Amino acid sequence: MASKRVTVFGGSGFLGRQIVKSLAAEGMNVRVGVRHPERASFLKRFGRSGQIELVHADVWDESTVAQAVKQSDSVINTVGHYVEKGGATFDAVHGQGALHVARQAGQAGAERLIHISGLGADPTSDSPYVRARGVGEVLVKQVFDGVTILRPSVIFGPDDSFFNTLAGVARQTPVLPLFGMGRTNLQPVYVGNVAEACVRVLAKGAMIGLSRSPLM
Repeated sequence: MASKRVTVFGGSGFLGRQIVKSLAAEGMNVRVGVRHPERASFLKRFGRSGQIELVHADVWDESTVAQAVKQSDSVINTVGHYVEKGGATFDAVHGQGALHVARQAGQAGAERLIHISGLGADPTSDSPYVRARGVGEVLVKQVFDGVTILRPSVIFGPDDSFFNTLAGVARQTPVLPLFGMGRTNLQPVYVGNVAEACVRVLAKGAMIGLSRSPLM
């Protein structure tokens, strides 16, 4: 695997940086596609000189996606948003953005595609976020045969935006709100385990085409 090139979209994010670190530790060459490469220079410390390459890529702009996946053996799409802002709608990011990555990965001849979705993704859901995740899964399956879809639940780890937010609330108030009147079940997964799942998918051909929730 040491000679393989993997392109990771969203590699500077909370999950993406852990995936980049894990891939580099396995000796893979990693190309990181991000909107602002100058802000992601910290990723280079995870690998040896020249092992991690930073390139401009925006999943909304398919031409930049095409450039980022050139000569890549595998592609991992970690891009996701939890809040809609302007043109960064759930449909644009999780739907069309996912389609752009999958389509260009296929056209570039990539052998593997890992698409990070979310637990419970459903194209018929009433939730715009959950529905867009589900639509994205349908779209990537249509254009990349054998895509592996991972559906993590709430991801936790150092600097996560979920448990650290709850901890901040708990420090400010003696009352902590409960999700769904306290009847909502969560299945948190450690960020390092999700990253490990991606490495295992690339290492084991038997996992091609699986749709599952980590741990793997």
